Amino acid sequence: MNNKFWRQLLLISLLTNANAIFALELDKIELPDMGDSAGALISPAEEKQFGEAFFRSLHTQVTINQDSEIQQYIQTIGEKLVAHSDTPSYPFHFFVVLENDINAFAGPGGYIGVNSGLILMTEAESELASVMAHEIAHVTQRHLYRSYEASSRLSIPMAAATLGAILLGTQSAAAGQAAIMAIQAGSVQFQIDFTREHEAEADRVGMQTLSSSTYDPRSMPTFFERLQQSTRYSGQNVPEFLRTHPVTASRISDTRGRADNYPYKQYPDSLAYQLIKTKLQVLLSRDDHEIRAILQARLNQGLPEQHTVATYGLGLLALKMQNFAEAETIFQTLTQANPEQPHYAAALARTALEASNYKLALTRYQKLTAQFPDNDAIKLEYVGALLKTANPVAAKNLLLTTSLKTQSLPVFSELLAQIYGDLNQPAESHRYLADYYFATGETQQAILQIRLAQQIKGIAPQMVSILREKLAFLWSIVEQEHRNP
Repeated sequence: MNNKFWRQLLLISLLTNANAIFALELDKIELPDMGDSAGALISPAEEKQFGEAFFRSLHTQVTINQDSEIQQYIQTIGEKLVAHSDTPSYPFHFFVVLENDINAFAGPGGYIGVNSGLILMTEAESELASVMAHEIAHVTQRHLYRSYEASSRLSIPMAAATLGAILLGTQSAAAGQAAIMAIQAGSVQFQIDFTREHEAEADRVGMQTLSSSTYDPRSMPTFFERLQQSTRYSGQNVPEFLRTHPVTASRISDTRGRADNYPYKQYPDSLAYQLIKTKLQVLLSRDDHEIRAILQARLNQGLPEQHTVATYGLGLLALKMQNFAEAETIFQTLTQANPEQPHYAAALARTALEASNYKLALTRYQKLTAQFPDNDAIKLEYVGALLKTANPVAAKNLLLTTSLKTQSLPVFSELLAQIYGDLNQPAESHRYLADYYFATGETQQAILQIRLAQQIKGIAPQMVSILREKLAFLWSIVEQEHRNP
């Protein structure tokens, strides 16, 4: 981190009700230097560190999706948009937050989160893409850093936790730990407001990205308008997305005017969008009978493809309720009719695995990885199946063939820890379990794992050195988290 003096106090808007906004002072807390009026922003290394800290903190505040298919889908959409943005080489990270609240946010280091509630509210894939393109534009145009430009500076862990609370509009123990020195009130809700100028710029740049990525530019004003109309009578229960991205009639008019400059054509949804949306509906449903009725009703309306998607949802529901025979029948039928569709075949393999028919599950996953060699979601499921059947060597070899993006996810370290445990290499197992806990914001648990590894007798000198360095790093993070000059 650089050593510039911190310039002034950070003022954060506190929203306690619809009509009362207060300013709160964060005394004596350091923030990494993010920029100045001359445009001297933080270094790429510092930005990467801040982004990683931000993502770790989020794991302690909300539930981050761990389903490999959902993760692969949102990452694919994001990468398609980034490829047509004005910074295609920027290392973005996309993820889904399993919350019903309608929200999406752009954090430091290119970490962009989309709530499942927002995905379910969209009526077209282009609407989802429009929100993501807007958030990508906030990052590429450096709005977050420009908003912090005249702020006080926090240590990276504190800033990450506080920023997570601000962007999510939530409170938690982790957020409180980061801001406890400043917060004197009881129940508060943080909010960071991008300026109108930033919002307009993100709309304009995002729409260009949207169009270049072959999504419908008109989806942006359409979604904003429906979001505004659906919350017109919601009183104080305004979605967090509208708190941080205020949608006005003039803004809708501006985006619609820009969209009309693009030629009109049809923008069909991908099948993956429909399947992932249905999967989220089933996974997050609290009333299985209600979702069954909804899916069965869809079988009698719409296009044949929509009937197929509804059938897939019924199969997922059967699997969720452990009706394995019903799920097997549904996914067999879908796979035979759509042999090139990985979601159906993966669900069929998953059915065998969850029914404890391990031999059949392994056969199906082996065939799937040969048919879809670049599909990391299938590979991760296959790794899990191999571990359940005591094949850690094969699991390790397969896991190491996943992409670097997948290897940066916490699940990669978690699986490696299990693999090394099964291989009777406890020091390596504790080492990677420490990486997993650290990545999910549980630094103290990570330290415990390193200490357990250090107690193992006969470990190699190289491992001793690795563990010593990891422990020193983890303690430095703890010190930053509790620093109060």
